Amino acid sequence: QCLLSGSWRSDTGCRMVVSTLDKDNRFSGSYLPGPAAGGLELLTSALEGSQQDTRLVPQPIFYFTVNWRPREAAQTTVFLGQCYVDTNGEETLHALWLLREVADSPDEDWKATR
Repeated sequence: QCLLSGSWRSDTGCRMVVSTLDKDNRFSGSYLPGPAAGGLELLTSALEGSQQDTRLVPQPIFYFTVNWRPREAAQTTVFLGQCYVDTNGEETLHALWLLREVADSPDEDWKATR
């Protein structure tokens, strides 16, 4: 059974700490970007998300959002992925992400999502 609560580190040096899941499988926590943040001085930022019920799906799909600090960065990232457990019981998260920055106008909208 794969549980998201605890501390996780990505292969790019990002760190995520997830609180215990509530009865509705929602969670909160914090996210600290690693060196891959491109030199931006982003601080530890709050995250909120949800995962599938592990009583029904042992390797659940999850999502979470991060609204980056400082607020001047005006960026939000959404992560979507799945938690896997290998034959040794090791948990691994695989996720995709979309980062959205504020656009100054509709003409600039095309370059606001990565």
